[in-house]
Amino acid sequence: MNTAPDLLSVSRQLAGKRVLITGTTGFLAKVLLEKLVRDVPDIKRFVLVIRASKACTTAAERFEREILSSSVFDRLREEQPDYLTNVIRDKFIFVTGEVTEPLFGLAPQAFAQLADSVDIVVNCAASVNFREALDQALEINALSLLTLTELTRQAGHIPLVHVSTCYVNGYNRGAMQEQVVEPTGQQMARHADGYYEVRALIAELQRKIELVKRQCATPAEWPQALTELGIREANHYGWNDTYTFTKWIGEQIACRELRGKSLTILRPAIIESTLCEPKPGWIEGVKVADALILAYARGKTQFFPAKPDEIVDVIPADLVANSIILSMAQALASPGHTRIYQCCSGASNPVKIGALIDILQTASQRNWHAYEKLFYNQPVKDFRCVTRPVFLATMRVMKLVLGAVSVARKMLGLKPSFAMLEAFNTTHELAVVFSFYTTPSYTFQNTQLQALQAQMCEHDRRVFSADARQIDWTDYMGRIHLAGLNRFALKERPRKHLQVGHVAADPANVATVNVR
Repeated sequence: MNTAPDLLSVSRQLAGKRVLITGTTGFLAKVLLEKLVRDVPDIKRFVLVIRASKACTTAAERFEREILSSSVFDRLREEQPDYLTNVIRDKFIFVTGEVTEPLFGLAPQAFAQLADSVDIVVNCAASVNFREALDQALEINALSLLTLTELTRQAGHIPLVHVSTCYVNGYNRGAMQEQVVEPTGQQMARHADGYYEVRALIAELQRKIELVKRQCATPAEWPQALTELGIREANHYGWNDTYTFTKWIGEQIACRELRGKSLTILRPAIIESTLCEPKPGWIEGVKVADALILAYARGKTQFFPAKPDEIVDVIPADLVANSIILSMAQALASPGHTRIYQCCSGASNPVKIGALIDILQTASQRNWHAYEKLFYNQPVKDFRCVTRPVFLATMRVMKLVLGAVSVARKMLGLKPSFAMLEAFNTTHELAVVFSFYTTPSYTFQNTQLQALQAQMCEHDRRVFSADARQIDWTDYMGRIHLAGLNRFALKERPRKHLQVGHVAADPANVATVNVR
């Protein structure tokens, strides 16, 4: 393919390169890997670092069981089955390692050999559980960057593309630019190069983690106690949850360790199903918006604290994957820089929360019968946005009423759980986890990512588009996303629920989401 010499080209920059990717068992990394395999055939090698599991003792085994078997590769299996087989056989290297351990848990010589075998690193590994125990979130979202940056140094200062999240902006307000984020809570020292010094913060968090563990009667109490610690510390420093707090710390570590070297931080907003590729609506698991959709579909909630006139920032997964690929090409073409990009829709193609709810509700009420895994019955009540004070007042009244009903049921020998109580608990849990994201106070800007796309050749602007302006929200959320959620994310309807319409899976149990 001929391209103007002053324009960037994905194929030209990635040809012959050896690409190491972490986190490939996750949703976003699967989309990225499939896209690279399908549309960048000149990549020389894929090096996948995958930790072992109880069921799989090696990275290769886990890849085959959890990644290759995924429906994300169905398009390649249908269109080019031999090509997919050949690429995996000839180009894939599997490294059994844990990103939270020093040197991935490898011997120093093995780690050095790994460093000699790669040209660029893409870090998609993360704990995306908003309410993760602080020790676990700190290790995977922050401290793992120490090993990743060491790998890039030993490899000859090769580029690192680190996937973070737009929500590292925390409690800041207004237009959020593609730059290092200043905390809104406890003040921290800022280095002359722009990043924040977090060594003392990490040491203090680790001290508190050990203190909490000592105060617990048994290790079984650690997860809950450390989850509560994580939320307190996040709020204290200016973040809503442990996930976004530790992702911010990870950004500071990466900036410190790679100052003057090649670092790209790619921040997506709320990642949802694919817009186009590999198939429209492809998704894995239940994400942020989906937890609310599922609760509404199953009659578990009809109201939620939200600001209907504010912008909610949703971005399809394939646009995020394309953003990563464009970042890879630029980092290889022009090394030695720190760059921050936000992959989002709010600045260029905004959709308000109220409008998004109307789209989803209208599509659900009209076509609910087409989504047999999602809807067990026709939705008859509207979903309402309320202010936080109204929500809290309503929940207090409901709690009093339900408490009285529960006592009466207990006296009558009836089951302690009933539909209204389950709906109350679901609404409460969803609000605790997700209400921050439905009451936004800022708009993410992506002018630098748009400028990067403008630097690409015409072919790449089309094939690797990261432009949110192409999204038709009514079609995407009201047709593509609902169909994809029904087809790819939800299991077949349990036989015992076919007639009675009970909920097979409680949406309130969804704590793992893809707000990156």
